[in-house]
Amino acid sequence: MDIDDDGYDDVLSGSWPGEIYVFKGGPDRTFAAGEMVKDKEGQLINIGGGIEEGYNGDGLLIRGHVEWESTDEGTFITYRGKRYKSTPEKPIASTGTASTVNPVDWDGDGDVDLIVGDISGNVFFISNEGTAKSYAFGKETQLKADGKPLRVNSRAGPCTADWDGDGDLDLLVGDDRGSVSLFRNTGSATAPKLAAAVELVPPGQTTFGPDASKEAVRGTRAKICVADWNGDGKADLLVGDLATLKPDNPEPTPEQQAEFDRMREELTTVRERYGELIQKMDGPSRVRDEAELKKVQEEFTKVAQRMSELQSKLPRDYELHGWVWLFLRK
Repeated sequence: MDIDDDGYDDVLSGSWPGEIYVFKGGPDRTFAAGEMVKDKEGQLINIGGGIEEGYNGDGLLIRGHVEWESTDEGTFITYRGKRYKSTPEKPIASTGTASTVNPVDWDGDGDVDLIVGDISGNVFFISNEGTAKSYAFGKETQLKADGKPLRVNSRAGPCTADWDGDGDLDLLVGDDRGSVSLFRNTGSATAPKLAAAVELVPPGQTTFGPDASKEAVRGTRAKICVADWNGDGKADLLVGDLATLKPDNPEPTPEQQAEFDRMREELTTVRERYGELIQKMDGPSRVRDEAELKKVQEEFTKVAQRMSELQSKLPRDYELHGWVWLFLRK
């Protein structure tokens, strides 16, 4: 998508923290380093991002891109140019909004708008209030379907396309379960109006554990693309996923099996202590004394290292994969 009408295709991407990035295109299909996209007021776009006060009492929860820094003076977090100190009395944590972005001229006015999905399953429209050559994004508005706020299960992955071939853009959305829903545009190319969801692809499955499949099985977290894959004039569907696969491990000897059993037993104990230490650092009954907190953090580092060592020595029950599935249109 050429977001600035300079003749070169650009790449736009969401991110786990939630900010949206643009990689400006240049000659010979080259791309500049990613830049976070700002709105017309000069603010970074991250729908649902920001600082929430009252986390674990008096602390802060930051949704967005942060930089962590551990020093002799303590732990610091930099967010949008401001530095914060995390203390036992005022702890700071960070998470993301898992944005997924589809750049498209949604309202048919000749410039590129943004359709953005988030971790909660909401889908938003951000209008380009500038021009095709100089974008200026306004405030987001949640899209509606059948007159109600559009929301899928979670981790919404929107994609726009003329699915029904009537000359306007429809909306397809993947979700955390791996399903894909169609929201048909019953309005027009310049005034979209979305109908209720129709499921095109059912949920997949992802098994984290010894019951993982030995064969490729369609997974979850569907991210989609619409294209005429086989050139028959009909829109087809490509669906990316998160999936697991049981590795083809050799059968262990009796001695190896005994050692694996011992390590798994130790790993259970280590994981329990890992969880207890997290609560001491970050839970409602967290340690508030600086000296005591430092001891907890030191033990946590050792426990985390031991957990990693045990996991690296044990045969894996499953491997993570990302498949792309093709659904040809009938």
